[in-house]
Amino acid sequence: MSEDLITILKSKTKTVKIHRDLATVIIGERINPTGRKAVLEALQAGNFDIVRKDAIDQVAAGAAVLDINAGVPGADEPVLIQQIIRKVLEVVDVPLCFDTANPQALAAALSIYEGKALINSTNGEERSLNNVLPLAKEYGAAVIGLCMDDNGIPKTAEARFAVAARIIERAAQAGIPLEDVVIDPLAMAMSADSKAGRIALDTIKLVVKEFGVNISMGASNISFGMPDRRYINATFIAMAIHAGLTCPITNPLLVEVNTAVLGADLSMGRDDYGMRWIKAFRKREKDKVNS
Repeated sequence: MSEDLITILKSKTKTVKIHRDLATVIIGERINPTGRKAVLEALQAGNFDIVRKDAIDQVAAGAAVLDINAGVPGADEPVLIQQIIRKVLEVVDVPLCFDTANPQALAAALSIYEGKALINSTNGEERSLNNVLPLAKEYGAAVIGLCMDDNGIPKTAEARFAVAARIIERAAQAGIPLEDVVIDPLAMAMSADSKAGRIALDTIKLVVKEFGVNISMGASNISFGMPDRRYINATFIAMAIHAGLTCPITNPLLVEVNTAVLGADLSMGRDDYGMRWIKAFRKREKDKVNS
């Protein structure tokens, strides 16, 4: 079994350490126009008020890193992602994760960022590896590697592990240290494949045992198409943390998910004297009184 590694991310003044002995690092997912009509329309109109509020609210709810997506159809994405970064950093100071499939937009984001960013993401496709890994090396960023390749998304944990191993090998060839590669085992919709959750959990275990790297995941994908999604998400994220998930990309404003993360950390001995759990409980009670 490999030693668990520490991935370090930085903003201008803050450092976040990701490691299985530390508290789970939530990457806030809400600054993303995909599927959020209000955000999309605001960005199309050049209005960043929602983005700024999302940044403040997510950090207040426990997000230690913020995912930034500027995928607005028809927009100049390199320009827009820089605008979003500047607006976000006016109101919060946490490390950022740049979520784009556009190499020009990724380069634009990394070029103005003061710190060590996380790139979301590369995968096992040759085009993706060739576009993203040189930028990660150039700017000293960490990178998320998705367990898919030119043949699509593998249907077994063993095949996804093989993709993860290939991404890690290519990152090493590019001069990126192992601790700066975060693997995403892919949480697919259980409504389409009832085994999807189990495959993702098994992939986590295989990757962690062999490489000790940190694990990210868009955890809410698992419940797509199912009723009462928040309960599925909460259950799955707690199980994934036990399996080795360290930095999920999720919505920290969902109480069920947030408490599942806190409860998992407490259960695994990562919350000394339950102080973070107690603090969160008191905040929820205060919010009830003030609502």
